[in-house]
Amino acid sequence: MLKQIIECVPNFSEGNDPHIIKQITNAIESVEGVMLLHVDMGKATNRTVVTFAGEPQQVVDAAFLGIQKAAELIDMRTHKGEHPRMGATDVCPLVPVSGISMADCAAWAIKLAERVGTELAIPVYLYEEAQVNKERSNLSVIRAGEYEGFAKKITLPEWQPDYGPAELPLKHGATVIGARDFLIAYNINLNTKSTRIANRIAFDVREAGRVKREGNPITGKIVKDANGEDVRIPGTLKAVKAIGWYIEEYGMAQISMNLTNYKITSVHQAFDEVCKKGDERGVRITGSELVGLVPLGPLLDAGRYYLNKQGRSTGVSNVELIDIAIQSMGLNQLGAFNPQERIIEYVLEHKSNKRLVDMTITAFANETASESPAPGGGSVSALCGALGISLGTMVANLSADKRGWEARTKEFSDWADKGQALKDELLFLIDEDTNSFNAIMNAFAMPKDNGDEKELRKAAIENASIYATEVPLRTMKVAYNCIPLLQYMVEHGNPNSVTDAAVGLLCIKTAVRGAYFNVMVNAKGLSTTDKAQALAAEAKAVLQKNHAEIDALLAKVEAVLAF
Repeated sequence: MLKQIIECVPNFSEGNDPHIIKQITNAIESVEGVMLLHVDMGKATNRTVVTFAGEPQQVVDAAFLGIQKAAELIDMRTHKGEHPRMGATDVCPLVPVSGISMADCAAWAIKLAERVGTELAIPVYLYEEAQVNKERSNLSVIRAGEYEGFAKKITLPEWQPDYGPAELPLKHGATVIGARDFLIAYNINLNTKSTRIANRIAFDVREAGRVKREGNPITGKIVKDANGEDVRIPGTLKAVKAIGWYIEEYGMAQISMNLTNYKITSVHQAFDEVCKKGDERGVRITGSELVGLVPLGPLLDAGRYYLNKQGRSTGVSNVELIDIAIQSMGLNQLGAFNPQERIIEYVLEHKSNKRLVDMTITAFANETASESPAPGGGSVSALCGALGISLGTMVANLSADKRGWEARTKEFSDWADKGQALKDELLFLIDEDTNSFNAIMNAFAMPKDNGDEKELRKAAIENASIYATEVPLRTMKVAYNCIPLLQYMVEHGNPNSVTDAAVGLLCIKTAVRGAYFNVMVNAKGLSTTDKAQALAAEAKAVLQKNHAEIDALLAKVEAVLAF
């Protein structure tokens, strides 16, 4: 089972004093197992977005300590900033990352809210998935009136807090705790200082749109429905909240957006739509900024989208996809956008362990040549496979960009996309093969002082050995699945690159044969005979098919090259 990991993204009402924020993050990091991923201080908004992750109990403990420290250090009576807020810890969402459902994440949010309300005497409102009363689950609805108006609002029967006292502590205010999907905070930069124009564009695009008026759309009388409610003209983007504001620090107005479900409205869709609406109002978009950490997926989607618009192949590396996304949306305008520091998956990988695939070629070769038994033949076999499919993918991209073959761009781009996916899986298997070997070593190191310990150790060794056999078998299968792409490149790709495809085939042949050896040697060590025989038989079948198909393709290449 996947380890349960949740992310927490508290927003603290302090963006100018790094000493205060450091004390808050120190409290968060004091919980063992919690990884502080990012700290984003905003001077104009006087607000800091902190991102950390870990297992549920660790994250809840860390969030509690952060909220406690913020209440101690931040005085809302003197706070001023551009962003709406209602307390020292304005909002504290929990976000499921892996191995945990939204319902379970909401349950943890409720536990945190109850503890904050009870132990810290802070009024707490639940929101999004943690709030059963959907009339008060929207953050902007809860926060309406902000800190200055909350002393009165909290006394209203319909606005009693879910936890904590029904009286606003003037020093640290109230807070909102909940569970939600990944929210992307995204600001788009305008070549104007006019907040009025920025708001008009925000109303054009946000889902809530604007109120309908008679006659003049700005000063006309608001139109009411039969129930006396304001009639609204919806905006063009679903799952988007937006307002316009002026940022003195940058000397420009921005559209400040929350993409509450980036699978409904993506970052690149939001950017392009604001560009369109800005153009209609005589405003140019000069760039944009992502606040805090973002998932990898939206940036890869943006990269593919803009490459498609340019009529180019999308089957390129993640690095290239991210770069085209950054350039296309101007994410570097206000400050460097470093993917290793801003993409959550990359940050988690970097903080959790050092991977073989992150090494330089020289470092990997030196590590392989050292006295350490890992990385060994299994990891090197996976690397051979990754290089082989990379060559095939290169031929696909060269074919997609070949002059005179413009009508075939999508044909080869689709093949390149498949190649990138296979390459990524083989790169994953480089480290996974070493991890599986280390698991066996860890099992052998388990205590064996009594009967129970011996049985646990024996079972752990067997389970680790089975997995260490399954990993190279998976390498064999993934590498074998690379043949159709390489075959297509040999037979239909850019003829000037046929030898590159041939070298790719040789790499795949080596990958499958090398992984086969690892399957067989590990299978021999299994005590479960039936399992060992089944794995060995499967490996032999893949090996036989792989060699026969590759040898036939190499013969075709030899025929093409013959004098």
